[in-house]
Amino acid sequence: MANVSKKKPRRKAVMLGLGLDSDGHKRLTTGPNFILMGGSQETHEVMTEKAIKINEKLTAKGKQLEQVSHEEFDEIAQSVGLKRHPSAPASQKGEEPNNAN
Repeated sequence: MANVSKKKPRRKAVMLGLGLDSDGHKRLTTGPNFILMGGSQETHEVMTEKAIKINEKLTAKGKQLEQVSHEEFDEIAQSVGLKRHPSAPASQKGEEPNNAN
């Protein structure tokens, strides 16, 4: 039987953008590490611009998307104008709050 080396599966990261407004057109844009779907023309253009800017920042750092931490990605995303929205408390999501203090 041949000696088969076990390779670690390569990590892959993808940014997914979903535009929730619409002007009747269906839009889909893909790149090497992003998929952008939906949105009006303006929304889709903004999503595309942000994804490209994030990739430019990654290239300037000499990194791929799958090589950055969540914190580093957040910093890059904020630097191109994206904002993280805080999660709603469990009580607003219809979930039971975790009272394990």
